[in-house]
Amino acid sequence: MATFTCPGDSFQWVLGGSRPTVPGGKVWKHEAGRISLPSPLWSLGQADAESNMTTGRKARPGGEGCGPLCYSRRGACLSVFLLLLLAMLAALLLIVTILGHPRRTPEPHSCVTLANRTGFLCHDRRHCIPAHAVCDGIRTCPHGEDEAESLCRDLPQSLPSFLLTTCGNPDSWIYSDQKCDGTNNCGDCSDELSPVTACPPCGPGWWYCTPTVFRYCSCVPRVLCRDGVQHCSDWSDEYSCPGP
Repeated sequence: MATFTCPGDSFQWVLGGSRPTVPGGKVWKHEAGRISLPSPLWSLGQADAESNMTTGRKARPGGEGCGPLCYSRRGACLSVFLLLLLAMLAALLLIVTILGHPRRTPEPHSCVTLANRTGFLCHDRRHCIPAHAVCDGIRTCPHGEDEAESLCRDLPQSLPSFLLTTCGNPDSWIYSDQKCDGTNNCGDCSDELSPVTACPPCGPGWWYCTPTVFRYCSCVPRVLCRDGVQHCSDWSDEYSCPGP
């Protein structure tokens, strides 16, 4: 009669016999093709199974000693963290929107004043001020845009072209509404006389003559006629001019 030992088990099977034997004389029960463990071995197997179940529960990742309350707290913490992160991103986006994209300043536009001269149109689109009132140190537009740094920081390069007129000397310039106004604004009368400038004849408020006053070029204001002071080289302002 031969014996066979099962690997990892503490019993032997007796070949040729009808019952397996285990150390200590315990015998397997064999009834109708079913084998029943002796009570000591059954208790041992049950304890091993319970130990394996406990070990299996402990082996779950992140579940060491953690119950439903623990999972609930972790979920709440994660939700709060995500909300804070979203709030920070929204605040950052708002800051970038405000600071990264400054409000665009409207482009300057020309207009025609009541005196039929070139003017500067204020941002409210209602006020048209004389060109020479731009960057003169006085805020003429309701919101002061005629004295804005973008216009006045580097005269005349910072001014739009419609506000400028070049004199006979390229280094000299005047405001466009000072051209053909009867006054020697360039200093050489190039803003009043040809060939640099083609101005219309003296208007109704002027007397045509050759002025003796540096301020005028080809006409003198009629308000100066018959005031007892010579303004024309031929004294016509005192003897011929009918006055204002």
